[in-house]
Amino acid sequence: MTLKEILNTIYLLPPSSIQRIQDIAVERHFQKGHILLHADRIENKLYFIKKGVVRAFSQSEQRESTFWFGEEGDTILSMQNYVENKKSYESIELIVDCELYELDFVQLTNFYLTDIHLANLGRKLAEKELLNVERRMIMRDVLSAKERYLTLLQNQPSLLQRVPLKHIASYLGITQVSLSRIRKEK
Repeated sequence: MTLKEILNTIYLLPPSSIQRIQDIAVERHFQKGHILLHADRIENKLYFIKKGVVRAFSQSEQRESTFWFGEEGDTILSMQNYVENKKSYESIELIVDCELYELDFVQLTNFYLTDIHLANLGRKLAEKELLNVERRMIMRDVLSAKERYLTLLQNQPSLLQRVPLKHIASYLGITQVSLSRIRKEK
């Protein structure tokens, strides 16, 4: 996806505002397994996925939990960093080789102060991320494991071809054995 296409899925921008973002965006390429954002750090970058798949996860002494997958067109950021400039609670790992558009928070924040269209982009970005979190919480708390799997299959079918099953199982809040059982039933 082009940066313009990604931005316009978040908020329809005039050409001058798109150009301002394109002027500061840097295309970056990272290999599979790279940790793009680290937990317990303040990160100052935001990324849009041009090509690839990533996952967000948190880690405790007992286990690692995947709670989000991003694909082409998605935004990669720590909301804790973005909104409050505080250390993030999650890490972001690349599941495959990725091509990303990188933006600096400071430059982006300055644009928010001087361009109402980009300020609205920032607001819509935060709103979109809030809705995504709400959907994931509801899915995790209300749906059965099988329903969560079917929802993932319906909403992001390509993930099942691109993401290791251990991460899919973690995202669904089940074991790999349970995931295998559900997949056989389908």
